[in-house]
Amino acid sequence: MTNPISSISFSDRVSVPDEVLISNLQEESVILNLNSERYFGLDNVGTRMLSVLSASSSIEAAYEQLLAEYDVDPEALRQDLTSLIENLLQQGLVSIEHSGNTEGTLREH
Repeated sequence: MTNPISSISFSDRVSVPDEVLISNLQEESVILNLNSERYFGLDNVGTRMLSVLSASSSIEAAYEQLLAEYDVDPEALRQDLTSLIENLLQQGLVSIEHSGNTEGTLREH
């Protein structure tokens, strides 16, 4: 059995499902899945990463934008972005739309 999270591609797109609410508290945010009642807290950098990810056409586009905004090692940003996406997927707080696929195939319920 393969782990669907390990198949994340930077050509995929991250989206926030309808059942997930994001509340911003100063520079941080709390993300809540209304169905599972799972929640996740993000600091200011994580909040910015999620904002850019959910507004971008692909993870790669978000990566490029964040790379331009932050003075960070490119490989460290790639790893941090992947780790954030994996954590949010595991909590059912984001879904992934594979390139060429309009449905969020990794959405947790």
